[in-house]
Amino acid sequence: MDIYSSVSTLKGVGPKVLEKLNKASIFNILDLLLYFPRDYEFIGGNPTFEDIDGEIKQILTCAVTSIKRDIRTRTGKYLSTIEFDYDGHKIDGKWFNQPYVKNSYKLDNTYNLMGKFKKVGNGFQVINPVIACRSGLSSEIKPIYTLKGELTDKLLSKLVSTVMDIITISENLPKEILDKYKLIGLDESIREIHFPKDNNLLKAAIARLKFQELFTYSMKLLLLKNKIKGSSNGISIPWNDKLGELKKTLPFQLTNAQTRVVREILMDQKSHHPMNRLVQGDVGSGKTVVAFIAIYNAYTNGYKAAFMVPTEILANQHYEEAKKLLGPFGVEIELLTGSTSAKEKKRIKDRIKEKEPLVVIGTHALIQEDVDFQDLGLVVTDEQHRFGVEQRSKLINKGKRADVIVMTATPIPRTLALYLYSDLDVSAIDELPPGRKKIDTSVYRESSRNKAYELAMNEVKKGRQVYVVCPLIDEDETKQLNSVESIYKRLKEGIFSDVEVEVLHGKMKSSEKEDIINRFKDNETKVLISTTVIEVGINVPNASVMIVESAQRFGLAQLHQLRGRVGRGEYPSFCILIANIKSDTTKKRMMIMAESTDGFYIAEQDLKLRGSGEMFGMKQSGEEGLLLADIYEDMDILKYAREEAKLILENKEDENKRLVYEISQGLEKSSKYICFN
Repeated sequence: MDIYSSVSTLKGVGPKVLEKLNKASIFNILDLLLYFPRDYEFIGGNPTFEDIDGEIKQILTCAVTSIKRDIRTRTGKYLSTIEFDYDGHKIDGKWFNQPYVKNSYKLDNTYNLMGKFKKVGNGFQVINPVIACRSGLSSEIKPIYTLKGELTDKLLSKLVSTVMDIITISENLPKEILDKYKLIGLDESIREIHFPKDNNLLKAAIARLKFQELFTYSMKLLLLKNKIKGSSNGISIPWNDKLGELKKTLPFQLTNAQTRVVREILMDQKSHHPMNRLVQGDVGSGKTVVAFIAIYNAYTNGYKAAFMVPTEILANQHYEEAKKLLGPFGVEIELLTGSTSAKEKKRIKDRIKEKEPLVVIGTHALIQEDVDFQDLGLVVTDEQHRFGVEQRSKLINKGKRADVIVMTATPIPRTLALYLYSDLDVSAIDELPPGRKKIDTSVYRESSRNKAYELAMNEVKKGRQVYVVCPLIDEDETKQLNSVESIYKRLKEGIFSDVEVEVLHGKMKSSEKEDIINRFKDNETKVLISTTVIEVGINVPNASVMIVESAQRFGLAQLHQLRGRVGRGEYPSFCILIANIKSDTTKKRMMIMAESTDGFYIAEQDLKLRGSGEMFGMKQSGEEGLLLADIYEDMDILKYAREEAKLILENKEDENKRLVYEISQGLEKSSKYICFN
């Protein structure tokens, strides 16, 4: 069986079932095998009489003692009853409207019966039990899948079982690696993750498949880096003398760190090898100016430059900054976002196709298929963790040989950056411009919330402005989190009753968000209550207070980003974290924020405390295609997997060449990193 064959080739998959599977992105056999359970139900077996618990599912090995005749209940349902014996105790199994169930049981035979066994008199009763297994096992780990549309756990398990009965998955890692890290085989790991015999084997399967993912992921990045470094087909963009004139017009002096990173970028541009560089820097470190210098160098050498950002708010801000900085030098700049009118989009896209140099700033609208760049020399993506690899690749591929800069204001520990961005050269702007105001950060318990808002009100009276950030848009009573709407109502009816207050969140239309932000920038609005949509891209020097509600819900790096929205002007600034502190870990995290404004230090501490699965403020799997591994939480596995991938690439033996070829072929056929034949 070809694992890239359609699932429609499987027995039992007709047009209706195929449609259900396709809606869950299951198109071929490989997709089905890699549709792993999201969780497991661990069902204990054969407890003692005293340990039978009617509130949880259990498995009891029972013998059939009597099969009763069906009866009809008062409500019109058919009731089937089979009596069982369990260690001398009577158990009544009852099924409603399932007269056929009696065909599965024979008198005096023994079955592993699964269900909730409730005590009734001296015996037990179980409603609609099922036969757990026919193999004599006394316990079961039941897979629970993510069910989209009309999919069921039973259907998925049945189809996976059908496939596993007729194929054997070939091993594709060297025996030396399997032995070194005590990894089980690939075929066994796929079987065990779907149908685990016990908890230890399930853990072993997950460990093997995580290693497999991160090994292939590392291999892909290393192959990409080798390809870029080995290519001399890149664009060579020499340093333009006009860069000195641009530098003189800057309203501030570049820091030593900015100067160093600019030099690294200009050296890359001058080289015939395509540039592929990550620029990371703390909030306010001046990454955007560095990017504009590189963009100006590309433009003055006759090339186009594309600057892609994740939000329209940020795109508009960069567009305005570019006009101020580069406009006086005659640089042609266009803004392309989802809100751009159809007529304007056509005009801009036509300009992009022409040979004249141009700077285009925009959102994901830049990677649409009908955007055809002519002479694209430089691609810059800002807040790169908001974009997936595929999105960045689409923009990069529009330039064929273009230089690439990806930027992030989320500092990443250097050791982690080495493994996470194996395909990139890494530059760090680890120095803040002089004069940047230190932000006074305090942690308030919820019982002291009023004091936080009194401080904010005093700042408003001085003419300053306030951000209030909440984790949710609507009230969520189950989690008891403070939402934008409830906070707005409370504050508007209370301490800010005579103050202009507005709400901002991601569900609003772009034009509405832009109007609200502009009113805040123009000081018409004094208090802006928002979700994390203001995390990046808003620069209001008059804002001096940032209050974060339910601060314990945010990652430290995200809190640091939010804090960076204030302290941008000449006024003393404050960040107040209102947190529900119930554990020592939460207390430590909040204290780290209060004691340090160094983003790199904060990232290191976050990594130690939480494995940094939420470094970016959300649980994530890192890159598209990762099914099991979390790049941050599984950093140790990533480290070893990358080391082995590097050794395989460096060792030119035939067996290693075959492995690299097979992985490359698998990556071409599937976006997932667990690939096999």
